[in-house]
Amino acid sequence: MNPTYVAFEGEHRIGAGDLAEVARAAKQLLDRRKDAAVLVFNGRTSALVDIDFRGSVDDVLARLPKLAPPRDEEPATPTAPRGPGRPKLGVVAREITLLPRHWDWLAQQKGGASVALRKLIDEARRTSGDKDRTRSAQDAAYRFMTTMGGNRPNYEDAIRALFAHDRRRFATLIAEWPADIRDHAIKLAYSDQAD
Repeated sequence: MNPTYVAFEGEHRIGAGDLAEVARAAKQLLDRRKDAAVLVFNGRTSALVDIDFRGSVDDVLARLPKLAPPRDEEPATPTAPRGPGRPKLGVVAREITLLPRHWDWLAQQKGGASVALRKLIDEARRTSGDKDRTRSAQDAAYRFMTTMGGNRPNYEDAIRALFAHDRRRFATLIAEWPADIRDHAIKLAYSDQAD
């Protein structure tokens, strides 16, 4: 599994782990080298994380963004006001919009609309889980590569190989990239597969 956050300074990975750990490593580097440019990525999605590095390490840590839990985890408290449902079980009522024919079909299902929707969602997660994980891994690798490798040799061909699921060609095309960038791109691209 990828670390929660990853920091790069130029071509070099300078930290990986939880956000506080990565921010601390980045701040320490920035204090030593005023000309350094640090990028912090979400380790799962490769989204850039904006961190205000002004002040002391404690100042930086105090200002870290409060991030939502990962998609796989349920929030500790419901994000919607309590209402119908089973809050002790984590069931939260939220609004959905459907066409009349969808509501008609749901009304005819055993257990009602909520049970039918939960079954449909669970089935979709079971059947498309591998495709969803592969797509998420490709998207994360694409975002990272665009930021860190967009001007590197073979970038466009490597992106094509990534989305064509051509692992060997992908690795060959980025083989000459700086080691930390290359290795992280490969790790992201194939994080959905067991090595």
